[in-house]
Amino acid sequence: MPHPSTIRVAIADDHPLVLTGLEHLLREHEGFDVVARCSTGAAALAAVDASRPDILLLDLQMPDMDGLAVLAALQARDPRPRVVLLTAGLNEDQLIEALRYDVRGVVLKEMAPSLLVLCLRRVHAGGQWLEKDSAARAMAKLVRNEDRHRKLATMLTPREIEIVRLVRRGLANRQIADALCVAEGTVKVHLHNIYEKLSVHRRGQLIAFADEYGLH
Repeated sequence: MPHPSTIRVAIADDHPLVLTGLEHLLREHEGFDVVARCSTGAAALAAVDASRPDILLLDLQMPDMDGLAVLAALQARDPRPRVVLLTAGLNEDQLIEALRYDVRGVVLKEMAPSLLVLCLRRVHAGGQWLEKDSAARAMAKLVRNEDRHRKLATMLTPREIEIVRLVRRGLANRQIADALCVAEGTVKVHLHNIYEKLSVHRRGQLIAFADEYGLH
């Protein structure tokens, strides 16, 4: 029977060699118990329900649902494990989304195995482990995005922002009206007000504004 202080880990990765290597690595270190091995995101969620691991070591790229989708699904679990993402690399947007889902650690596959062990111990103890360069870039982008959103809220109403998003996605006025369940004339009035507020004159300029403010 595992010691009460044993760290129960479920591993999810779609590469059998990686799964086996990770399991052997953890079994070589005292205090770890690998309670599940999973090759799909759906299997990882089932393992969380069945095995109640302390930590889910989760590959970002999975064939059926990626790591971020698994993180989103875990929000409905209570209790849910702390999650450490294992990845060959991730961009700032992925890291920002992962942090919003309260991921506790990010480990690059190129890192030394000993660092993974340290990461799992730190996360189990309530800490956090993030790859520093990626985290710094993500935090900087998050701050920039929040600043832009605050500025945007002083320029346009929520409904006007919604219309700009739909224009950016390529919808015509009639399609925007259908999406918002309003008359096409109402959309035209909103667009006139938006053009006036932003001092733009063409749809292309409005799309450029949407790109600058991250309205996708």
